Amino acid sequence: MSSHDSAAMPAPQRIPVFNIANILTATRLVMVPLFVVFMFLEPPAWRFAAFAVFVVAAVTDRIDGELARRRNLVTDFGKVADPIADKALTGAALVVLSILGELWWWVTLAILLRELGITVLRFAVMRYGVIPASRGGKLKTVLQVVAISVYLFPLPEQLLIIAHVSMGAAVAVTLWTGADYVIQAIRLRGAQRGDTPEP
Repeated sequence: MSSHDSAAMPAPQRIPVFNIANILTATRLVMVPLFVVFMFLEPPAWRFAAFAVFVVAAVTDRIDGELARRRNLVTDFGKVADPIADKALTGAALVVLSILGELWWWVTLAILLRELGITVLRFAVMRYGVIPASRGGKLKTVLQVVAISVYLFPLPEQLLIIAHVSMGAAVAVTLWTGADYVIQAIRLRGAQRGDTPEP
């Protein structure tokens, strides 16, 4: 390639960190402590406020990802901050619900340990390759958000079964996808090291 051709090539566009997708991600992070405060305030109206904050924050998680991909606004900050904001929101909701005695602690611990374990696993096998997000992982996120939303909404006692069933489905898919990621990590590591037999 000649110097003239090199000069004619456009320079790669630098994506600013301060963009709409990252602003939404940062806003979601700020909403987490606000949600926690609302959950511990006494009047019932604050519970509706906490529910609204959680739902809005969960919706921004969907919107900022779509904006980043469609408008080519993917940045290193977004790659790190987005999953942190996502896990901070759901983790805070689960812990607060358990502190208030509305959700069994084993459910909260099972989900949090799975999320932490898979995050550590991703970093551990990064030198062998990347484990892509699966459809099951996306379904897991949706089910967790729906289940938490149902728990947050002040349902009459006779309808609490809806919350329990939705959370049961979320826990089942969470653990199932966690096991699937572990299997993928083992296969990825074995394939890169040549330990897996040819099919």
